[in-house]
Amino acid sequence: QVQLVESGGGSVQDGGSLRLSCAASARSSSSAVYGWFRQAPGKEREFVALIRLRGTSALYADSVKGRFTISRDNPKNTVYLQMDSLKPEDSAVYYCALTFQYTNNHREYEYWGQGTPVTVVS
Repeated sequence: QVQLVESGGGSVQDGGSLRLSCAASARSSSSAVYGWFRQAPGKEREFVALIRLRGTSALYADSVKGRFTISRDNPKNTVYLQMDSLKPEDSAVYYCALTFQYTNNHREYEYWGQGTPVTVVS
């Protein structure tokens, strides 16, 4: 059904910034929740941030709070992740995902993009 495509990943210097985009192939319902997750080699997939399409509610992992900002552009069916003050430990493949409940559990997300890699170099 709906397809998600991430873009904007790449290599950035320690302390730099990067903006990721997640474009949906179709309009989502107002109950949709978009999440950003990341997975580094040898590690479990971890929650980064989420946002509702309805309202302004957003949630961040403690590890990125104050550095990352999730936002949306509903007419464009796009969700963004602005990443500032990047650290080497932020390096991972970043995925966007879609669900219809308010959850940060990746196992409860129904639709996933293919991921975009982010590398932060010292």
